[in-house]
Amino acid sequence: MSAHFSVDRYLTAHRDLAQKLDLAAFEAGIDVVRAAFDAGRQIITCGNGGSAYAASHYMTDWNKMVNLATGRKFRGISLCDNIGLVTAFANDIAFEEVFAGQLKAILEPRDLVIAISGSGNSPNVVKAVEYANSAGAETLAVVGYDGGRLRQTARHVVWVPSFDMQLCEDVHLMFGHMVMKALCGSAIRE
Repeated sequence: MSAHFSVDRYLTAHRDLAQKLDLAAFEAGIDVVRAAFDAGRQIITCGNGGSAYAASHYMTDWNKMVNLATGRKFRGISLCDNIGLVTAFANDIAFEEVFAGQLKAILEPRDLVIAISGSGNSPNVVKAVEYANSAGAETLAVVGYDGGRLRQTARHVVWVPSFDMQLCEDVHLMFGHMVMKALCGSAIRE
């Protein structure tokens, strides 16, 4: 018999998961984004489903808040946000090409591609990272579960070691907020 959902158990699961996170990897992930921003490079995100919204959420927060806080341009884009391009690649070529195809048109060496995936195995996201690596870009995977193929493929990894998709997605969003606060120089308010 399965246990019923409770808010207390959900928050307890998050507390327990927080103890398992590699904080140094989170700090390193923030540093990768900071380095790309400081160098004036494009920072490009992608993902599917809830991770697509995380990719968009990162860009919403980072483009707006980092510019407001620093006065500097933030060159961020989510490959998930142009539904015309996504569906054109999916329909005319293959769904596996929706992100790599877009990267071929805009990616420059040393730009940063951030791939977000709960499982780490989404073929279109893996293909984007493979292409970015081959094009001389920096790559950062933000993954859950066992990290999947992305954990092995990306140059840098932020890994949430949980097989609960919602817990992974929650922490992936938290990472986006951590990056924003770090780049803005924000203090944590309690």
